[in-house]
Amino acid sequence: MRATVRVTRPLDLFEQQRVLGVLISPYGDVTDKLSQLADRGIVSVLLNRPSADRKFSSVSVDDVAGGRLAIEHLIARGRRRIAFVGSEETSQFVDRLAGIREVLEFNPDVRFELIEIAAPHVVDGRIAGAKIAARDIDARPDAIFASNDVVAMGILQGLAMGPRPALVPDEIALIGYDNIDFAETAVVPLSSVKHPAALIGSTAVDLLIAESQHLQLPKQQIVYRPEIVERASTGPLRRDGQMQSVSARYARA
Repeated sequence: MRATVRVTRPLDLFEQQRVLGVLISPYGDVTDKLSQLADRGIVSVLLNRPSADRKFSSVSVDDVAGGRLAIEHLIARGRRRIAFVGSEETSQFVDRLAGIREVLEFNPDVRFELIEIAAPHVVDGRIAGAKIAARDIDARPDAIFASNDVVAMGILQGLAMGPRPALVPDEIALIGYDNIDFAETAVVPLSSVKHPAALIGSTAVDLLIAESQHLQLPKQQIVYRPEIVERASTGPLRRDGQMQSVSARYARA
């Protein structure tokens, strides 16, 4: 409820100022408020989430496909004990989990664990990572899919904590989502699921301008497909006698 209030307050301000349109990445259910804006001739275009009732145009990424891509990548790298870490507060979490479960149906040898966190933030990821590192080695996953790169950054930090750090990628592979700028420059460069952010933004602006000029235009639901960006964090499992992990090398640098 509090999250919805944080979103609707600026929408109230936009309504008072009679803006022509609003680009919004919804957090919580704001359908009623957006309908109220539409009644006053203010157009809304949703970013990163489809319009369930198709009352508004939207530009998003196929997060179900993104979930499939991430889990297939980890399986292809030889991982068989996979954890998904995220917060169910977001619709993206639900969609990415659905993609994971589709792949698991065809990979019965994979052991899957769902780890829910309070919010998709770096601190929550760090807590989750530290808890995983505190487990006995045999009880740890050998791969983690984080629901976004910020959570993955926290997990990477948390895995390095405690008396027996979990080594990335030798012991645990790690992949995030969104391919933010910091992913490539992390202590262990982070593999991620990339979506065309610039294209999503420009397409949404084009839709907003067109609909603000022609209010009766049909609503469009535009969905782009993501892709994997592979970096060091999803390298191969450690084998006896191999070099020390990427994370260990960076830690000593």
